[in-house]
Amino acid sequence: MEEHAEALEADLLRYYGVDLLDWHREALSSRRLAVLVRHLPPDSAFVRAREGEAAEWGPTDHLLAAVVDHLAIANWMFASVNRDEYADPPDPPVPVPRPGAGGAEAPAPTEQRPTAAELARFFG
Repeated sequence: MEEHAEALEADLLRYYGVDLLDWHREALSSRRLAVLVRHLPPDSAFVRAREGEAAEWGPTDHLLAAVVDHLAIANWMFASVNRDEYADPPDPPVPVPRPGAGGAEAPAPTEQRPTAAELARFFG
């Protein structure tokens, strides 16, 4: 939080009209400060500084990216099935880049499943 103190100070003034120095002056309780910080909107400077590009993506953006990816896969499958028998297969589609993904491909579904030992440990 200290590394984003300037963004936090600006957001407290912008959204709540509260001076961060009030906390140092003991005119603002730690509990109240924590509540205000916890409920800053996603487009606040503090949230963007802390979470980076991921703060800009909401559920609608993720769903839209999933729709685009699924449509691209469906078109690729259609083109693959209906191509000339001797023609080279089309290149598979590239997924829409998502924040925090780092350009790495998503793991295969079998890699996401927990092992029996992990399940036993979790429910045990």
